Amino acid sequence: MFLKLFQLLNKFPPLTLNRYTHKYIFKMDKAYLRHLGDNEQFQITFKYTNEVLKVNRQFNFNRKLSETVETFLSRVATNVEKALNKKNKKRKADEDNGGNSTVRATLFLNDSELPRETVCSDIFQPGNNVVLKILSQEYQVIINSPWVDGIALPTSILATFPVYPSKFETVFTDKDLSVFTWFKSKNLTEWTTVGNSYILTPSNEEIDHYLKLSCVPNNSEFEGPEIEAVSTCRVEASPGLCPFEIRHKFTAQRAKGKEFRVVTYNILADLYCDSDYTREVLHPYCPAYALKIDYRKQLILKELIGYNADIICLQEVDRKVFNYDLQPTLDHLGYESYFSLKGGEVAEGLAFFFNKNRFKKSQCHYLVFSEHINSDPQFADIWEKIAKNSQLSERILGRTTTLQVNVVESLEYDEILVVANTHLYFHPDADHIRLLHGGLCIRYLENFVNKLKQEITGKRISLIFCGDFNSVPECGIYKLYTTGSVPKDFIDYSSNMEESVQDVELTQNFQLDSACGTPKYTNFTAGFADCLDYIYYEKSNLAVSQVVPLPSHEEVTQHTALPSIVFPSDHMSLVSDLRWL
Repeated sequence: MFLKLFQLLNKFPPLTLNRYTHKYIFKMDKAYLRHLGDNEQFQITFKYTNEVLKVNRQFNFNRKLSETVETFLSRVATNVEKALNKKNKKRKADEDNGGNSTVRATLFLNDSELPRETVCSDIFQPGNNVVLKILSQEYQVIINSPWVDGIALPTSILATFPVYPSKFETVFTDKDLSVFTWFKSKNLTEWTTVGNSYILTPSNEEIDHYLKLSCVPNNSEFEGPEIEAVSTCRVEASPGLCPFEIRHKFTAQRAKGKEFRVVTYNILADLYCDSDYTREVLHPYCPAYALKIDYRKQLILKELIGYNADIICLQEVDRKVFNYDLQPTLDHLGYESYFSLKGGEVAEGLAFFFNKNRFKKSQCHYLVFSEHINSDPQFADIWEKIAKNSQLSERILGRTTTLQVNVVESLEYDEILVVANTHLYFHPDADHIRLLHGGLCIRYLENFVNKLKQEITGKRISLIFCGDFNSVPECGIYKLYTTGSVPKDFIDYSSNMEESVQDVELTQNFQLDSACGTPKYTNFTAGFADCLDYIYYEKSNLAVSQVVPLPSHEEVTQHTALPSIVFPSDHMSLVSDLRWL
C-alpha cells in the first residue's frame, strides 16, 4: 500500500494536481464584465490571442466606474502591449515616450465609437450593446455576465455516494440553467464523460479515477465562461452497504395525498468531532478518516436524499456544511431551507428543509432563550422563580439553546404546519435545565400558534416539534409534552441540588404524541445509549401512517458503536410519515 502511494505521488506530484484544480475556458469574442450592487468597482475579463506573436493570455481588470473611457482603455492597451513585448522579448516602451501605447483599444456603443471622455458608468449598463476592440480583435462585452468566482471538488470521493462541488461561488448565475458535465480519468489527460448534472453518483467503474467537473454558468440572458475543476483525490471504494440504505426501502416512494414524510436528525457537528479527544476518548473505535467531515457528509447526504422527505429538521449543523453542502445540494433537489446558528460564538445550529413541490414558506423565526428569558413577558413568571437562585440563573443564561420555528403552507390542502426544531443542553446533571428549556419552548409555541390562528382564518394549523431533546422518556419533557403537565416536585428539578428549581409547575394545551414512540435508543456510543430524539406531533390533527424502522442492534454494534464507517453520526435519524386527519 505504501509503495503504491509513493509511486502515485511521484507520478502525479502535488504541483501537477494543483495546476489543474481551477481553470477558465473563454470564448474568444467575449469580454465578461461584473458590477456588484452599489460597489464603485467593476471587473472585466477577456482572453487576448495573437497567433503571429504566439500570445494567448487571460487579462483581468478591476477598475472604477467613475473613471473615463480614456483611462480605462489606456490601462487595457498598456497591459496588452506589455504582454506582446514580453513575448517578443522586447523592452518596455521608453518612459520618454510618455507611456503612449502602440496598441490601440477602443469602445463602441451600438456600432459607434465612444468619445474618450465618456464616463464608464454611463456605458457599462445592463442592456447596452458594447464592443471592446483591441487592435483588430473585437469582444462583445457581456455586462453582468454569469460568472463562477470559485469552484472545487471534495477531498474525499466515494463510489455510489453523491459528489458535488465542495465550493461553488457565483454571481449573476442561475444554477438550474447552468450546464454541468462530469468526466473521469486515470491519468489526468484522457477524459471520459460520466455525468451531466450538478450532482454525480460515481459508479464502481469510477474507482481509482480522478474526476473533473465542467460548468458553463448561465442565466436567463447570457452564458458565462466555462470553468473546470479537477479532483485532487481519486474515487475510492464505498464502505459497503450502510444500514440507512436498508431503511431506504421504506422510503423509495415519496409520500403523497394527505401524507407527508418528516425526518429529524442530529448529524454530529464537525465542531465536536474533529479533535484528539474525540478520536482518542469519545470514539476511539471509529477510524480517524471516518470521523472527518469530508467523509461523513457523503453518508449524511446519501442518507437524507434516500428518505425522499417533505420536512427535514437537522441539529448540530456546521455553518460551512450548511452553506457548501446541505443547502446547495438539497436546493438542487427541490428543497428550500432555513438555518439558525446557536447563540454566542458557536458555529453550528439548526437547519430546516422542506419540499417546494408540496409546501411554500410562510415564516421562519428563531429564539435564543438566554437572550429573552429575563426580558420577554411571556416567560416572566418562570424567570421570577429562576432568578431567586443565582447559580441556576447564571447557568441558564450561559446556555446557547435555540428554538427554530418554521411555518409552511400546504400547496394541496388548506393546511398549515408550524414545524419547530431544537437541540437541548446535553450535560448529565442538567435535567432541570432541559425541563425549563422544554417548558419555555412549548410555551412560546403555544403563544405563537394561538397568535397565528388569529391572523389566519380558513386554514387549519398543526404543530410538529422535532429535535434532539437530550432527554429520555422517563424525564419531564416527555411527560410535559404527552400528558400536558409536570408538577412542581418533579425529580428533574433536583438533578443538581445547588441549582434546584423551586415552585415551577409547567403546563401546555397541545395534544402531542411521539411519532416514533420511545425506541430503546436513538443515540448509541460506547459510553451511553438511550432515546433522546423525537418527532412530536399534534395528534388531534395528525396521525402516523408509517414509522421507518431503526437499524437493528446487530447493525448498530457491528463496528462497536456510533459513529462508524457506515454511520455518520452518533445519533440515528427518525423518519415518519404523518397524515392530516
